[in-house]
Amino acid sequence: MTQPLLQIEGLTKRFKDRTVVDGISFQIQEGSCAALLGPNGAGKTTTISMLAGLLQPTAGSIRLNHRGVPVSDRRPYIGYLPQMPVFYPWMTGKEFLRYAGEIAGLTGREAALKTEEWLEAVGLKDAGRRKIGGYSGGMKQRLGLAQALIHSPKLLILDEPVSALDPVGRKDVLNLLQRIRSKTTVLFSTHVLHDAEEVCDEILMIQNGRIVLQGNLDRIRLEYSEPVIRIEVGSDAGSRDWLVSASKNAFVSRVEMGKTWAKLTVKDVEEASILLMADAAARRVLIRKFEAGQSTLEDLFLKVVNV
Repeated sequence: MTQPLLQIEGLTKRFKDRTVVDGISFQIQEGSCAALLGPNGAGKTTTISMLAGLLQPTAGSIRLNHRGVPVSDRRPYIGYLPQMPVFYPWMTGKEFLRYAGEIAGLTGREAALKTEEWLEAVGLKDAGRRKIGGYSGGMKQRLGLAQALIHSPKLLILDEPVSALDPVGRKDVLNLLQRIRSKTTVLFSTHVLHDAEEVCDEILMIQNGRIVLQGNLDRIRLEYSEPVIRIEVGSDAGSRDWLVSASKNAFVSRVEMGKTWAKLTVKDVEEASILLMADAAARRVLIRKFEAGQSTLEDLFLKVVNV
C-alpha cells in the first residue's frame, strides 16, 4: 500500500492551560489538494504553523514521507505561505525571489531561472523590478506564493492564500493551484468555501481544535448533501405572506428565512419545485429568484460547526 505524503497522529498544542489543537489525526495523499476549514479560533493557523515547523507540538507526531520513506527534516520538502507574509520593502520582487530560492538550496543560476518562471506564473512579470514596498496587498500575496513554490516543494502549505486578492486574482491563484498538483500536494486553510469546492478533493473541518469531519469531498457531498430550494420574492405583503405559507408545506423538513427569502430543505426537490411554482403562479406571487438543487459545502460547514 502506498504511503501517504503526510501523516498526522494525535497532534496537540497547548498554551498554558488552553488546548488550541486537541489530538487531531489525518493523512494527505500525494497529488491531492486538501482544505482545512473552520471558524475563527478553531485552531487552523496553529495546526498549519506546526506542520510548517514554526511551532513545536505539545504532543503527537508529524511525518512526511518522500518516496515512501519518512524524512528526518521535512522543511526542505515544504513550501509555506502565511496569511500575512512579510517582505523586505527595499528589495525588488525579482531580488526577493532569487534570495528565497538560494536560501532554499537552489544554485544562483537555478534561482534566476525559477524567479523568471514564477514571476510570470503569478502575474508579476512586469512588477518584478519594482520595490516590494510599493506593492499592494494582493501583489504581496502573489509574491509570497511564488517564494513558497520556487524550490518545487513536495507539499505546499497555505494559510488563507486568497484573503487579500480581488476576484480576478483569486481565480488566477486557484487555477495555479490546479496546475501544480501533478508535482506538488496542496494543503490550505480558507474561509471561502466556494474556493475549497472548486479546487480541493479532500476537506478537513476543524472546530474547537478537533477534526469534526474529514474525507473525500465527493463522498461527503454524496453522504451529507440534501435537496434544497432557495426562493426570493418581492417585497409586497402578499409575496411575503406566500413565502411564510410555502415554508409550512408538509414536504419541507427545515427552513431558514429572511424578510423576502427562504431556504427550504425538502424531501423531493423535483416534486416540491413543481408544487411551489404552480402555487406561486396561481397566487400571482412575484418570484425574483428560484433555485432548486443540493445543499452546498457552506451549508454543511454551518451545520457542522454550529452543532
